[in-house]
Amino acid sequence: MNKLGSIKFTLRPEKENISFFFDHVHIVAENQLTLHQQDSWELSYVITGKGSRMIGDTVEDFDAGEIVLIPPNIPHCWTFDKSVHDEEGKIENITIIFSNKLLEGLRIVFPEYAETVNDILKNKNAISFSDKVLENFKNLMLSMTRQNQLDRISSLLQIFQTIASIDKETNIVGHPIVEDKQTRALQNIYLYVMNNYHRDITLKEISRFIGMERSSFCVFFKKETGTSFFSYLRNYRIDSSCEMLLNTSKSIAEICFASGFRDIPYYNRSFKKYKQITPTHFREQFSKAK
Repeated sequence: MNKLGSIKFTLRPEKENISFFFDHVHIVAENQLTLHQQDSWELSYVITGKGSRMIGDTVEDFDAGEIVLIPPNIPHCWTFDKSVHDEEGKIENITIIFSNKLLEGLRIVFPEYAETVNDILKNKNAISFSDKVLENFKNLMLSMTRQNQLDRISSLLQIFQTIASIDKETNIVGHPIVEDKQTRALQNIYLYVMNNYHRDITLKEISRFIGMERSSFCVFFKKETGTSFFSYLRNYRIDSSCEMLLNTSKSIAEICFASGFRDIPYYNRSFKKYKQITPTHFREQFSKAK
C-alpha cells in the first residue's frame, strides 16, 4: 500500500527530567508530519497556515488560530495549503504532548487536581476551542515559548483546569476510529485525495491504491458516503480553489489548474453548480467581506 495510507505511530521518549513535550516549530509545510497517532494527548495550535485536517473519522478545513485537543490513539494529520504562509514561506505551530501517566501522577500527588484530571480523562473525542477559552489558550501557549521548563508547568496546569471546565460536547472535531476495514479504507481515500487532488486521479489508480476492483470501489464509496468518488473529488477541488481565490492573487485560470481541473469552462460550470456563484463573483464577494 502507498505510504500515504499508513499511520505513523509517534512515540516521545520518556525522559527523567521532562514530564511533557513542548514543541514550537516554524517550518515549510512539506516538513509537517503526515498521518500519525500516539498513545498520548496532543494539544495543537496553528499560528500560521491553513488547509485541511483529518482527525479520526472527520475531515474538515482549518484556519490559523485554531487550537485542537486530541486524545490518545486517534490518527490525525494537517495538510497545509502551500499558498498560505508567512513572508519566509513557512507555517508555524505549537504542540504540547502529555501522557495519561502525567495526569494520573498529578492526581496522586495533588488530590486537589483529582476532579480536574477525571474530567479530562473522560473525554474520548478530539475537540476545538472558541471564544474566551480559545483566547486564553492562545495567550498561555504563546507565553510558553518564552518560558523555561519549570514555568511551563504552571501554564500547563492552567490549561488542564480550563479543559476540565468546558463543555466537551460542543466543539467535537473528530472521533476515535472504529478499527474495521471499511473505516480504514475511507480514511485512506480521504487522505489520498488531500495529497493528490491537484493532479489527475484515475479510477484505476485510486481503486488500486485501496486494493479493490474498480467496480467494487465505486459501489463501496457510494454506499459509505452517499456520493460518487468523482463527485467528492470535484467538490474537494472546488473547496480548495476557494482558498486560493481568497488568499492568492492567482488568476482564475491558474487556480483552475492548480486545484486539479484541466478545463476552465468545466471548472466554472462546476463551481457555479456547487456554490451557486461563479469563481469571479465568489472572489469579489468574499474578499470584500474579509
